[in-house]
Amino acid sequence: MHRKLLILLIVSVFAGTVPVFANNVQIPASPAKAAILKPTRAQEEAARYISQYLLENHYRKVAVGDSLSQEIFSRYIDNLDGTKSYFMAGEVNRLRELYGNRIDDEFLSGRATAGFAIYNLFLKRANEKMRYLKAAADTVRFDFRTPEALIVKREDDAWPADRKELLAFWRKELKYKWLNLRYSGESPKTIRTTLAKSYTSRLGLLKKQNAEDAFRAYAYALTTSFDPHTDYFSPADYENFQIDMSRSLEGIGAKLQSESEYTVVNEIIPGGPAFKAGLLKKGDKIIGVGQGRTAEIVDVVGWRINDVVKLIRGPKGTLVRLKILPASQAGRGPSRIIPIQRDKVNLEEQAAHKKIIQQSGRRIGIINIPSFYLDFEAQKRNNGAYNSTSRDVARILAELNAANVDGIVIDLRDNGGGSLEEAVNVTGLFISSGPVVQVSNSTGGKGVLRDEDRQVTYTGPLTVLVNRYSASASEIFAAAIQDYGRGVIVGERTFGKGTVQSIIRLERPYTLFGKQPELGQLKLTIAKFYRISGESTQHKGVVPDIFMPSLIDNSAIGEDTYTSSLPWSTVSRSFYSPSLEVSQPMLSALRQKFQGRILGDPAYQSYLKDVATLNAIRKKKAVSLKESVFRVETEKIKLIEKLWVPETEGDAKLPKGKGRDIVLDEAVGITADLAGIKPVGVDAFVNKAAQIN
Repeated sequence: MHRKLLILLIVSVFAGTVPVFANNVQIPASPAKAAILKPTRAQEEAARYISQYLLENHYRKVAVGDSLSQEIFSRYIDNLDGTKSYFMAGEVNRLRELYGNRIDDEFLSGRATAGFAIYNLFLKRANEKMRYLKAAADTVRFDFRTPEALIVKREDDAWPADRKELLAFWRKELKYKWLNLRYSGESPKTIRTTLAKSYTSRLGLLKKQNAEDAFRAYAYALTTSFDPHTDYFSPADYENFQIDMSRSLEGIGAKLQSESEYTVVNEIIPGGPAFKAGLLKKGDKIIGVGQGRTAEIVDVVGWRINDVVKLIRGPKGTLVRLKILPASQAGRGPSRIIPIQRDKVNLEEQAAHKKIIQQSGRRIGIINIPSFYLDFEAQKRNNGAYNSTSRDVARILAELNAANVDGIVIDLRDNGGGSLEEAVNVTGLFISSGPVVQVSNSTGGKGVLRDEDRQVTYTGPLTVLVNRYSASASEIFAAAIQDYGRGVIVGERTFGKGTVQSIIRLERPYTLFGKQPELGQLKLTIAKFYRISGESTQHKGVVPDIFMPSLIDNSAIGEDTYTSSLPWSTVSRSFYSPSLEVSQPMLSALRQKFQGRILGDPAYQSYLKDVATLNAIRKKKAVSLKESVFRVETEKIKLIEKLWVPETEGDAKLPKGKGRDIVLDEAVGITADLAGIKPVGVDAFVNKAAQIN
């Protein structure tokens, strides 16, 4: 059958035009027939280049066939309808029959017929859902005493079997939004208006959808089927990406990405306004943006990310208010409104900094490293004063040595990485010499990055504090310190990003009217990191020697939460000599001391209880829509956030309660314990190990 005729047939089979009723709510009939989106010539050409680079240069070598085709199809459908609230089971099955085994053929030829056909149907269903919700928001009356629940974890559930089941889900979804607004501070009088505005806005956005939106969504499913960090940027997208990388535009200092209908915080830039405020976290969903202290907050759910970014950016010194669904709540509980004053990223505040804490009769130095930064341009110019993490940390270590500290904590919580070179150089400040990290490329080649300088800047007791947001270069440093036995790793398992990406410009081999037309850019995974022990940091991250939980939702954050992440693997071990600073007997003794200390600390026990409560709420598959139950759970979340989440501006870290950074305090205690048993040389190591036992 001719492809164009086939698309028209699909659309006519799936298009619903009859008004539908659900609990006395009529879905208004569709307005004028929407235009069918089609790929442009430039997009199809870009698709050919995307497929070529993925197959030839991506680290993961994939056989093109029905298996890949089905994987891309499933990911695309899940990306469009992750809540399984747009399509019905029969529609998904029919789409799979039509396109499930065809996408691989189109992938090779650079066509996007399947992607656009599916997206056109999605737009129809999204319009229908928004029209229903808008009508229901104006008329429905809920009984909040009814013991019913909304399933919010639907990954393993089937799509609704029929229209009746779909509409029942929409009604519960609206009831859930109603309750959330009520317990986020909205008055009963304004909830109906707020919902109506939101759905009216969503309908307006759906009308503005164009070919670029469809192609972006389809290309994202293609690229992320190879791995989650490979992505396509259209020319407009790449402009925003460059601005983020240069960190020069005045704004809030955060990188954002799209996930389904939400704008999600992907990174907090050290030294930026959001970082200094300490209120916005990786994984938070931005659902509204307001200008100044009093302007109305605009609902941005379903917006293009570029449009959300335009709202958030603004002149230095002005205030923006973000309405967020905190990542710590796993999408449950009330939204929060956080104010952030726009500013430029301050490189000085991005730099490593220190403080000294007195505990158990010992002086412990704390070095906070927000990122592994390096001024590449100044380095190229041989500017002797260029900024770098290793230079700053070396200076701080000299100051702490002069202050006669008994031990040092390197705080890498929330450090998302940065310069690989700097991770190696900072490691070199604590070891005499040797390999730090291995890198395997897409062609099977392997290289080893080493510390060649035999000088050691600091030889004393060392603790490295990490959390789930510690990623990439942070993991390289922590893994090397652990493999050498040079220090104790404390906190929780790190993110697990052990891959390297490169930006490739998609270029035509010819010019058009004297110019080379823009096709966009491809961020491609080209290599993988390995520890000197031979194990990768990919997927599993670095497992701490002594575990301390944070309020981060580990089920939603981390490389292992991506279905297409590259697997953990091993290569041959590098030749290196452990420093024998920390042994297994020492770790056993430190764990015992740590457990004894926290058992006698009421604040830490309260913190553990709150973490357990929050985790129990996150694990629930459904949320109660009975108001009395919903209220109790919501108040629990609010109380935990009030105790442990900072509410005022300041360089704050989670968790922080009653003026104490409890996790940091315990890391200091562990370092003080380590100082009491630190060996000097192999003979002392043997003697101390015997004493501990």
